Amino acid sequence: MGKLIRLELFNFKSYKGHHVMQFGDSYFTSIIGPNGSGKSNSMDAISFVLGIKSSHLRSTQLRDLVYRGRVLRTSKINADGSTSHQADDGAENGASGRADEDIGSDDEDAHTSSQRVDPQTAWVMAVYEDDAGEEIRWKRSITSTGQSEYRINNRVVGAKQYNEALEEQNILIKARNFLVFQGDVEAIASQSPKDLTRLIEQISGSVEYKAEYDQLKIEADKAAEEQNFKLNQRRGINSEIKQYQEQKREADNYQKKVGEHDQAIVTQVLYKLFNFQRVVEESGAEIQRHQEELKEYRRNVEKYETRLGDAQREQAKVAKDVNKLQRNIKQKERDIEDKENELLPIDEKIAVWKDKLQKRQGSTAKLVKDREEQSEKIRKLQKDLEGVQRAQQRWEQERAQMMQQEGRQLSPADIAEYSNLRSEVTRRTIDNSTQANDLQRQSNTEKDIVNNLKSKLDVAQARVGKLDNEIRLLGERQQESKAQVKSITRDIESKTKEINNINSDNRRTELRKEEIEEKVTQLSQKISQYNDAQNLSQKEARNRDILSSLKRLFPGVRGRLFELCKPKQKKYESAVSIALGRYFESIVVDTEKTGRDCIQYLKEKRLGVCSTIPLDTIQHKAPNPNLKGMHKGMRLAVDTMDFDHAFERAFYLACGNTVVCDDLDIAKYICYTKGMDTRAVTLDGTVIHKGGNMTGGRGPDDQAKASARRWDDAEVEKMRTVRENYLAEHQQITSSQEAQRTRSKLELLRSEVAGLESRLARFKDEIKALDRNIASMRSEREHNVNAVADIQPKYDERAAGLEGFRNALKRHEDAIAAVEDEVFAHFCSRLGYGNIRAYEAQQGTVQQEMEKERLQFNKQSQALNLQVQFETGQLNDINERIRRVRIETERNELALEEDEKQREELASEMDVLNAEMEQFGEQMTALHEQLEERQQRVGEARRDLQKRSKNVDAANKAIADLEAEVARNVAARYTLLKRCKIDGTKVPLKEGSNTLDSLPLEEMADTNDDAMDIDGEDDSEGRMAPVIKDYGIDIDFDALEDKLKEEMSERDAQKTEEALQETITNLASELEKLNPNMRAMERLSTTEERLKSIESDFNAARRHAKRTKDDFEGVKEKRYELFNRAFTHISEQISTVYKELTATSHFPLGGQAFLDNEDMDEPYLYGIRYHATPPLKRFRDMEHLSGGEKSIAALALLFAVHSHQPSPFFVLDEVDAALDNANVAKVAGYVRAHARPGMQFIVISLKMGMFVNSETLVGIMRDQGANSSKALTLDLRKYLQD
Repeated sequence: MGKLIRLELFNFKSYKGHHVMQFGDSYFTSIIGPNGSGKSNSMDAISFVLGIKSSHLRSTQLRDLVYRGRVLRTSKINADGSTSHQADDGAENGASGRADEDIGSDDEDAHTSSQRVDPQTAWVMAVYEDDAGEEIRWKRSITSTGQSEYRINNRVVGAKQYNEALEEQNILIKARNFLVFQGDVEAIASQSPKDLTRLIEQISGSVEYKAEYDQLKIEADKAAEEQNFKLNQRRGINSEIKQYQEQKREADNYQKKVGEHDQAIVTQVLYKLFNFQRVVEESGAEIQRHQEELKEYRRNVEKYETRLGDAQREQAKVAKDVNKLQRNIKQKERDIEDKENELLPIDEKIAVWKDKLQKRQGSTAKLVKDREEQSEKIRKLQKDLEGVQRAQQRWEQERAQMMQQEGRQLSPADIAEYSNLRSEVTRRTIDNSTQANDLQRQSNTEKDIVNNLKSKLDVAQARVGKLDNEIRLLGERQQESKAQVKSITRDIESKTKEINNINSDNRRTELRKEEIEEKVTQLSQKISQYNDAQNLSQKEARNRDILSSLKRLFPGVRGRLFELCKPKQKKYESAVSIALGRYFESIVVDTEKTGRDCIQYLKEKRLGVCSTIPLDTIQHKAPNPNLKGMHKGMRLAVDTMDFDHAFERAFYLACGNTVVCDDLDIAKYICYTKGMDTRAVTLDGTVIHKGGNMTGGRGPDDQAKASARRWDDAEVEKMRTVRENYLAEHQQITSSQEAQRTRSKLELLRSEVAGLESRLARFKDEIKALDRNIASMRSEREHNVNAVADIQPKYDERAAGLEGFRNALKRHEDAIAAVEDEVFAHFCSRLGYGNIRAYEAQQGTVQQEMEKERLQFNKQSQALNLQVQFETGQLNDINERIRRVRIETERNELALEEDEKQREELASEMDVLNAEMEQFGEQMTALHEQLEERQQRVGEARRDLQKRSKNVDAANKAIADLEAEVARNVAARYTLLKRCKIDGTKVPLKEGSNTLDSLPLEEMADTNDDAMDIDGEDDSEGRMAPVIKDYGIDIDFDALEDKLKEEMSERDAQKTEEALQETITNLASELEKLNPNMRAMERLSTTEERLKSIESDFNAARRHAKRTKDDFEGVKEKRYELFNRAFTHISEQISTVYKELTATSHFPLGGQAFLDNEDMDEPYLYGIRYHATPPLKRFRDMEHLSGGEKSIAALALLFAVHSHQPSPFFVLDEVDAALDNANVAKVAGYVRAHARPGMQFIVISLKMGMFVNSETLVGIMRDQGANSSKALTLDLRKYLQD
């Protein structure tokens, strides 16, 4: 193998410009240098040029690797933003030589020069010499756009070609087994078995197959699952085919029994119809005889009947007039009500308008008053402004007169002389004045600084004293709070103990109450079930009547859901009723409109509520086909019942994926073990719902029926007595005074405990807050103490400097005063002043007073002007508001006038309607009197007729009885034929007869809706024989046996009826026991077609599963081979390397180390444990070793890993940081011993024990002037030779 002979860097990290690190022909090179010099940047440079990503090089992007200049801390920032070195004493003492601590850091200094231009590109080149002695130059650059550029021997290549060239030299970038960064040793020493497995996967290259392995494993598992699924489907369908074949045989036998059953029903129907017809014919003849007798009786009472008829017709006429008048009155009442409804909103609007007008008038009056007050305020302000202006004029005049009288006012000549003399003084004292001004400015600045420091010092000292006092007070308060916490805690414990005792007693009482309540509930349920069983027949009869009415009114009503199906076997009855669930009594209708009409009808008639299933709009999901054939003791609920194909959608909606199981174990297997999303119902009524919850038992109707059979009245009475005893005991427990006192005491204790807990929480929070406050105050106190210690010397120094400025300023001011006294001596003597300064002070004071007075007058005038302007604006606003309010008032008055006019019109219309109502009332009174008179006449005529019509009544009664008998038989005949039509019973008919389809489902009576119902009208006149409605249906009784046509006694007829019914019942019982699947043939053919499709899918799934398994096994074998080869090699090398690293003269055999694989079949899926035992130490886990022992073990592992597919060089960055000198010497000896052609070591170290054993030293230093890292190379071998 070759070796790395040098490394060239250009503007890389802390290396500015071009730098070369020479490794030469040395096989053991140490890179040394002080902290922060840029040693680790050389490691980053080697990693960078070998293609490592920037995220592994302590940076987030490639731009961060380009050199960035730094501004020295002692540099001065100029006004334009540029930098320059200071030339003060600090700089001369070497302070300017201090730069940033870490040149290689990515942090920018806060004062970076805006004029500095940093490099935009960088590159690193590694010069490598192969076995043939030829140099290969690998170069990686960072362009100005922040992208990487790769070159080999100055030829641009792609990243892939670059990596392939490195791999040709056995430099594996993905494995990275030739680079050990800072911290890698500690990380390896503390890594988990899984981490070690991932490391070996990277080294071995098996990680490249990980994604493919995972994907193929998922596909293989999925294919195998699909194969098993198809296999189960095939088995299920085979089971279904066997079941349907058996069901087909049962269906054939069933059809035979059905024919016999239908024939027995036809015989019974013919027998009943024959008897109905015979009774009707005999009664008709008897009615004809009575009617002939009735004619003779009627001839005697015709006069009285005529009189009664006349009276009744007059009564009907008057009643008709009354009804007509009542309709007119109701119409007028509605008209009046409409007018009142129209009048109501108008009255409300009028009230609103009046209220608004009242408010507007009040607002207008208030605004007028405000306008007058505002005008008065403006007049007063203007008067005050005029007074101020006059006072200012008087003051100006008085001030001028006073100055002239005192002689203080200078003449123009004196002012000119003063100006000339002042110019002379200025010329002669120009230097002193300039220096005095400079000193004054500096003195003022220094004075501000001193005052500021003094203020800060006083504040800090005062704050320290205040904080000491506050900390003491808070400490005392904290101790008090802690004492309160202890006291409250004791009280809470005491009261809690008492509460627990009471709760224990209450719990015993509650348990007894619950036991009583449970028993009372059980007894009540049993009694209720008994009562329900007694009332069930009445409820069912009522529901049947309601359903009959719906069928009669709405042709689209098909019936209740449970009536439209029939369990195939008797054992499925309970399961089917539970499987239908909430749809059990739902009514099936053809369309959604029919369903809504049914519900509306029930609401209007107050007949109860119902749910409907419209066949045209319902939507349902098909049952899960995977459920079929899953278990031989399980079947879909829809497969356990027979129903018409037209209702299939309704039953699929009700049942869905519900399955019926033979027992609970099968149901648990389906729902829990197989995890199917379905509802399972067992034959005994137990249900496992989709959510997993389980309910058991039969339906309430079944329980009620069983209870009614099992109990008698005596048992029920006994249960009622026991229940009353339990209720009395429960009442005693609940309402006893002791219980009341206990509850009150418990509530009191709980409230006290809650209050104590609240107080306890409050005190605890207060203690925490006090702790935080004390800690904060102590921190603040320490900060203020430090501030006092820091500010005091600064204050003393600045105060002394201020005093020096004042003394210097005093000297210059004295010099200027001497010149002023000399120049202004004659001027001051003439005007009577001691010196010019007294004159200037006096004149300045007077002018200041005058300016102050003048300013005061101006302020008053300006304030009054502003106030006048503001108040004038307010007055204008008030006038505008008054105008808007008046406009709105006018609008409201117009609206009020219109509404009142409309109200008057409606009131007049109502007066007309009320007058008409009064007229109608008078007419109604007169008509009522006439009607009462007519009713009295009808009564008298009826009484006269009744005296002479006793024989007529007797004949009518006999006829009515016979007609009723005929009507009953005709109705029974109609009902029986209608049932035959509904049930589809084929009744034999004579030739030419109408079919049963022409029979209406509702028999309508002949009525005249327009006839007036007259009180007491007798319809016996002209009575005709009843008309028998046969609807054109003529029954053929030839098929009826002759013995059944013979006339027999009532007892014999009853026995014959019972015999026929028994025959039907026996056949029906046999049919119930059979209950075959009538769709078995249809489903058998469908299932056989499905079997062919499933067989094809199963074969395809089996082939796909085999193909995916073969692909997975191939990738698995490749991954295992690569991983196992690396693991075997490292496992063999680790023991040798560790012994060599731990061997000493006293323990030449060294320690022991080995790798333990948790799984031999697929080791890359599990962890690999690394065990190392130092010499003379017992076996312990890696985490129990010392830091140095862990580091030695980690280095042994790194060396062993590197030995697998070794690269030509091995770069180590401060791997000896955690080692003592003895272990450093061992590692150095190991490196020195193995450094040879094919194994080049480049070690970054600060340990002398390491680098003194190297062949070449590369020293890294910082050039402060250039602000860059630099490298120097020293070959140590020539010194050893010397």
